[in-house]
Amino acid sequence: MEATEILFIGLLVFAVVIGWLVLRYRPADHSEYDAPDAELMIAESEVSPEHDAVVGKLASYTSNSSTDVKVARQQMETLFFREVEAHIIPVDVDGIPGEWVLAEGADPARRLLYLHGGAFRLGSPRSHRHITHALSQRSGVAVLAVDYRMQPEFKTIECHEDARTAYQWILENGPETKEAPTSLFVAGDSAGGNLTLSVIAWARDNGIRAVDGAIAFAPLTDATLSSPTWKSNKDSDPFLGPGLGPLLSIPKFVIALASRRSSGRPVNDPVLSPLLGNLDRLPKTLIQVSRDEMLYGDSKRYANKARNHKSDVTLQVWPKMVHVFQGFPELPESEAALTHAADFIKAQFGRNEPVAGAIPGQEAL
Repeated sequence: MEATEILFIGLLVFAVVIGWLVLRYRPADHSEYDAPDAELMIAESEVSPEHDAVVGKLASYTSNSSTDVKVARQQMETLFFREVEAHIIPVDVDGIPGEWVLAEGADPARRLLYLHGGAFRLGSPRSHRHITHALSQRSGVAVLAVDYRMQPEFKTIECHEDARTAYQWILENGPETKEAPTSLFVAGDSAGGNLTLSVIAWARDNGIRAVDGAIAFAPLTDATLSSPTWKSNKDSDPFLGPGLGPLLSIPKFVIALASRRSSGRPVNDPVLSPLLGNLDRLPKTLIQVSRDEMLYGDSKRYANKARNHKSDVTLQVWPKMVHVFQGFPELPESEAALTHAADFIKAQFGRNEPVAGAIPGQEAL
């Protein structure tokens, strides 16, 4: 066989492989869910002056971020951690380190599982303690935050496995006693929002008790990065833009192929991309996001598709806010958003709780 024939066959095989990869990792078209937009919670002119200071803080954070994951984790801890006045109880969640966060007056029978963000690489219960404490304080729930396994030591699918383990554990364990909760919620931000939306679908599909409500702050819902706001909001997102913006010039199938190793599943698997899964019969869900961040399209598409499938999803959108602005207590918008989240939680109380004085197993008349 001549060299030209070998070269031709090699190029043909290469083309077939590339074509297969493009088809294998091509996401379903969800552009029909790019509308409608949600009404803004405040006008852009009402954004607080404190927001500029947070943007400046993030500029320093992103420009000095380390490629060493241990250093990067400490940097995120420094960025987000705030001292809180709460009862912190370290706990072992079937092998996963965690902590209960109980503000004064929190009801141990009303529980919330919190899954922190950080791109599946960074973050911890400690770094997100301001959010967990605020949810406990404002809604009166006991919050369980878990330190799930993360990349690069583990694969993304193992983050999901830990979220499922924690979900099952909190169904039987409280901060004081081993018993079922009267009310149950799950919440998370960014990557933790992804875990939140994935685990509620998993519970539905496996006949496990559903939460009374789920909350996702700026969740990743589509790991194929197909939403148009990944590009259109790159320059208006001071948190994610500097780090993720340069990746957008790489073909998506190349990103998908590279991510396959670190994720443990294809990026278009509904476990990693809850938007691409079945959104029927989901618990009541609240999503909060900034209109100007790269993940806005992920939130909007998820909310619009879920509503189309008759699930009850509320989408609250703020203008200009940085990614996971709820983690910055100096922002008035953060305080307002966390209050809205607490109101959402409290609105679910009583729907599935036992009636005082009722005979166990007997429905109240």
